[in-house]
Amino acid sequence: MIKASAHSFVYAALPGRVIFGTGARKRIAQELASLQCSRAYILSGPRGAGAAKELQDILGSQALGSYSGAAMHTPVEATAQAVQIVQDADALITIGGGSATGLGKAIALRTDLPLIALPTTYAGSEMTPILGQTDSGRKTTIRDPKVLPKLVIYDPELTYSLPAALTATSGMNAIAHGIEGVYAKDANPITSMLAFEGIRALASALPEITDAANDKNARADALYGAWLCGTVLGSVGMALHHKLCHVLGGSFNLPHAETHAVVLPHVTSFNAEAVPHLLKPLANLLGGTEPGQALYDLARRIHAPASLRELGLSHKDLDRAADIAMEQPYWNPRPLTRESIRALLETAWSGERPHH
Repeated sequence: MIKASAHSFVYAALPGRVIFGTGARKRIAQELASLQCSRAYILSGPRGAGAAKELQDILGSQALGSYSGAAMHTPVEATAQAVQIVQDADALITIGGGSATGLGKAIALRTDLPLIALPTTYAGSEMTPILGQTDSGRKTTIRDPKVLPKLVIYDPELTYSLPAALTATSGMNAIAHGIEGVYAKDANPITSMLAFEGIRALASALPEITDAANDKNARADALYGAWLCGTVLGSVGMALHHKLCHVLGGSFNLPHAETHAVVLPHVTSFNAEAVPHLLKPLANLLGGTEPGQALYDLARRIHAPASLRELGLSHKDLDRAADIAMEQPYWNPRPLTRESIRALLETAWSGERPHH
């Protein structure tokens, strides 16, 4: 039962079809036909080229070809090249993580082609109408229903070969989507319910996968959690966590999921001072007393990177990162100052336990 104060809210469900289940990718041909499409182009990153080839074999004559040039942070120049390659297609199919999905979204924005996404990581981008792309060293986001996939196929088998390190960072990235939804300006009881259920599933599954990478039930649970947290991200606005990750990725070329894994505990601890009532259930869920520290402990348990220094960020870049973050800050539940952002980045750079 929701509290009386929560009886008035707005929840806008996003359109789209989701198929979840082991082996679900084998339905791709009939699903493509149901969209009245017959000339699909398959998009992936280099790591997903093998999975893309399998899809091409399943589709047969329904596939025009595949392109494995998706790149991190979706640079606009790479998108321009891919648009030319897919010009004879009547549908786009992405298979991979956030980079592959991002490329598909960027092409869909420019061509109006329908998009089908098959995630192989826990990135969550497939459930959002948000496109992040990089141009001239700056990453910006666009929210447009044109980039939302018409269909998402979640097949846990596609995650079985996900390396342990990427499993950990991609999972923390997914948890970040849920956490920002809990304290978002436009949060509501539905998105909060989805967020906490998604975080619960991920926080339970990720340590199990760390201990046994071939645990099929844990893989399915993690993918389920990522779906829910991605749905939350697609339904509400972003705040400081995503702003910092966009700055660090777009302007300093830090790896996407790894950056989320490092930054998340520190931003959560920072914002918990402003909205302790919203984030206290998170600490309880993770088995800690302070939510940021509980996330830090989870990240250590699954061997995610602990510091921005590990990711290659120079200490001298912290000042510039703080300046960029403050140029066009996202809404945040705790007021932002340049000094507080710089202090947060310092702690994240060194890998210290959160203490905001």
